[in-house]
Amino acid sequence: MDEVFKALADPSRRRLLDDLNARNGQTLRELCAGLDMARQSVSKHLAVLEAANLVTTVWRGREKLHYVNAEPINAIAERWIDRYHQGRVDALADLKKALEQEPMSTNEFVYTSYIKTTPERLWRALTDPAFTRQYWGCEFTSDWKAGSTVAWEQQGVKIEDPEQVVLESDPYRRLSYTWHTFTPEFAESMEIGDDVSAKLAAEPRSKVSFDLEPVGDLVKLTVVHDGFEPGSTVLEMVKGGWPSILSSLKTLLETGEPLPEPA
Repeated sequence: MDEVFKALADPSRRRLLDDLNARNGQTLRELCAGLDMARQSVSKHLAVLEAANLVTTVWRGREKLHYVNAEPINAIAERWIDRYHQGRVDALADLKKALEQEPMSTNEFVYTSYIKTTPERLWRALTDPAFTRQYWGCEFTSDWKAGSTVAWEQQGVKIEDPEQVVLESDPYRRLSYTWHTFTPEFAESMEIGDDVSAKLAAEPRSKVSFDLEPVGDLVKLTVVHDGFEPGSTVLEMVKGGWPSILSSLKTLLETGEPLPEPA
């Protein structure tokens, strides 16, 4: 975590994070123009932020887009939340909140985590209901072939739909599928009100992609959840849910136990 603190110590790098926090998914050219900084300086600062995993990148055609990544701040909060006095806890919480609650103009959620595991074990954790039940509280049933349906079972409710399918499946490298259908039974089990439930059901179906990349004895996992309309209610909900799910996944694979559920 030394890299995280060193990266945050520089005011120019904090400005870059602030700029991405205001408008996520920018190219290098856009960042240079928005901050009135030389391209070389921005590139160097971005390299430091990427090395600390505070910034992650996704290629869209020939464009390399940069996103602020809250994973390191989650890790700091989880490691020291019970060890520091309240003032420091509040400071970490404020930073964590700032990095997670982006007013995203790109209408997508992007999150990168480095997990001490193998691609094979991580793939199993993403596709085996015995694994997903532990850190997600949700079971998936599918043969995980492109075009196959994916059944979700959560809180005693099974969700099936012909459009709830696997989009891409490249074992140990990439997995993508459409998000689940928002049924009345699901809304009731999750105690979602009628107004919010109606908004969720009216939105176009989104999709989530998982990219797995070996990095030494770690696996870099990049999650991209996209396909949202501006002002999406689903996006606001998944932005709050994904960090805890992925943190619990990382903890499960590295320690054998998922994060405890909130009291």
